[in-house]
Amino acid sequence: MSWSLTSVLGNGQRLDGGAMFGNAPRALWSRWVSPDDQNRIPLACRCLLARDGTTTILFETGIGAFFEPAMRTRFGVERSEHVLLDGLAAAGAPHDTIDVVVLSHLHFDHAGGLLRAFVEGQPPALLFPRATFLVGAEAWERARHPHARDRASFVPGLCELLEATGRLQLVTGPSHPAAPGVSFHTSDGHTPGLLLSELPTAHGPVVFGSDLVPGRAWVHLPITMGYDRAPELLIDEKGRLFADLAARGGHLFFTHDAEVACSRLVLDKGRFTPVDDQATLTGWGA
Repeated sequence: MSWSLTSVLGNGQRLDGGAMFGNAPRALWSRWVSPDDQNRIPLACRCLLARDGTTTILFETGIGAFFEPAMRTRFGVERSEHVLLDGLAAAGAPHDTIDVVVLSHLHFDHAGGLLRAFVEGQPPALLFPRATFLVGAEAWERARHPHARDRASFVPGLCELLEATGRLQLVTGPSHPAAPGVSFHTSDGHTPGLLLSELPTAHGPVVFGSDLVPGRAWVHLPITMGYDRAPELLIDEKGRLFADLAARGGHLFFTHDAEVACSRLVLDKGRFTPVDDQATLTGWGA
């Protein structure tokens, strides 16, 4: 099986560069991404549309536009309309035709796009009316019982909305019948049970890096985010993933890189490096 992959942008945002680069000094990370006058850097919320002729799968939904205006400003969310919906329609896969939505975890910048755009006086409502929702079992438990450190990263009421559909299914192993041909790995460095999806393509395997590897700058092994729960564990997890992908000619898909959607990973002079950058994917890999 080989998937046809298309990258689809949702609402972008800007977050503090220091938080995004953990203990790396600004003098270093500002060489890679230029901050604005509030020390914020641009971040994509890029999703991956995968089609094999039978099944249409969307990997993550980005931050969406569910925030009320004050919160939208606080988290630097660009635009008030739900950008992902227009992108999916343009790609020939409107949200109401998606078969499966795979969520690496339920932090708001990865799952907020499940909800329609904010409307004053109206409660949140789920989109994707026919989709099966896949979430890793451990990531689901974290969302239902968050730690004080990351409680604010989850969307209040989202778990209840997902359960009420009857279309929520938990991933407990390396595969799931709702996503044939997709392999699942888990990671705990960013959040417990982060689900990493691997898809076979004609160009080699592609792994959706989620928040284990938000973009090219984080391919450098020592670089982690201030949001990560266990940075040293995350570095070890990246090292194992990178060694495996480099050996197999594999690629990483970046959800937060503002410029690049996907890169091939190589080991060059003892350092893992992203090469063959793809700014966008359109029917790629089939």
